[in-house]
Order: sequence, then C-alpha cells, then structure tokens
Amino acid sequence: MSTYIGAIDQGTTSTRFIVFDRAGRIVSVAQKEHEQIFPQPGWVEHDPTEISRRTEEVIDAAMKQKGLRPSDLAAIGITNQRETTVVWDRKTGHPVYNALVWQDTRVDSYVAELARRGGPDRLRCKTGLPLATHFSGLKIRWILDNVPGVRERANAGDVLFGNIDSFLVWNLTGGPRGGIHITDCTNASRTQLMNLETLEWDDELLDVIGVPRQMLPRIVASSEVYGNATLGCDTGRTSR
Repeated sequence: MSTYIGAIDQGTTSTRFIVFDRAGRIVSVAQKEHEQIFPQPGWVEHDPTEISRRTEEVIDAAMKQKGLRPSDLAAIGITNQRETTVVWDRKTGHPVYNALVWQDTRVDSYVAELARRGGPDRLRCKTGLPLATHFSGLKIRWILDNVPGVRERANAGDVLFGNIDSFLVWNLTGGPRGGIHITDCTNASRTQLMNLETLEWDDELLDVIGVPRQMLPRIVASSEVYGNATLGCDTGRTSR
C-alpha cells in the first residue's frame, strides 16, 4: 500500500517537493530556485523548461532523502504560481517564448484599449475580475501577437496554453507522447477566459481578448486523479 503523498509547490522564485505521511507530517523536502528574467522595465519572465527541470530535480532529491520509490506515493498534488502564462509546441514540448510571469505589465496597452471600449469592469460580470495586467488571457494574446507565426499555429491547434500547473501536468504525464492537457477551475478563473457560472471557456471572452479555444486546456475539478506521472522508471498518480 502506498504510504505517502507528494506535493509540488511551484512558486514565483523556487520549486519545492514535499513528501507527507498519512498523518500529514513532513517526511522529506527539497527546494531549488529558478532564474528571474527582466528583459526591460516592467517585463518579468521565467524559462518554463528550467521550471520543469527543477521540478524533476526536487522530486528526485526529496525521494532519495528517505530512499522512497515512486510506488510509495499514493498521489502527487500541485500548487502553483497563478496567472503565469506558458505557450508551447504540442509536438515538441518546447515553449514558443519564455513564460510571462503574473507580475509582468507589458499588456498595459491592451488593458487600456479594452477599458476604453467598455470600462475597467466590462468583463467582471462573467469573470468576477477587473481588467488588469496580471491575468493570463491578455498575456496569451501578447505572445500570439508578438512571436512570429504563433497565432497561425494556435489557430491550427499546434501550440498549447497553460499556467504552470498545466505545463507541469502535461510534462509529467508524457509531454509530446500523450501528456494530459488540463487545468483546474481555480487556475482557469484567473485567465479572464472562463465563465464563473458555467466553469467553461466562454466564447465571448475568447473573442474579446483574442485567444483561440483550441489552444486551451480542459477545465477539471480541483481534486481528482488526472493520470499517471512518469518518475524515473516508475509511475505515480497525479492529482491536485
């Protein structure tokens, strides 16, 4: 019988993996920082590939501390930095651009443009959120508008969007070889693309912000079994 639960805590400056026993006590923990990238004032980026690599490294380190095997884990949950936006190639898994971090303000002109045509609360009735720079939807639009060829690839279904939770789940469950493309409703609620009443992506919001539906993950519940994570030569169940 699996004895432990693993938790990936992927934050703005570092990634931790914590192993808990059945009583909720910490058995082992490992943590690594990742680079903060500041191309110009107001711009904040992360390398998604580095974050994925750090996640694998801290899982491996925490497991080795106590001589644990993947089969010792009943499940792995993820908590993550919100709104940080990743767009990657479906076939290769390579990001098309660095992740735009929630702190990044480069979409301020988009915010102003949308506010001029309906005020800062024009999307609040569906999303519960005012127009602001840190939500994911406009960050997706910036990548589609500014990285050559990406909008066309998005329309063709060849690139995927996700916050860090989606990117990690996709990679841990196989990546280009069948990785699961999902997000939970709480992360989806911070994109300004999900309708709070239906808990689904909303066509009107997608049209207003300018994001193709085919690049978006499937929205699922916050706590359920999603799939099997490949950890070394073994597997463990991935959940939230």
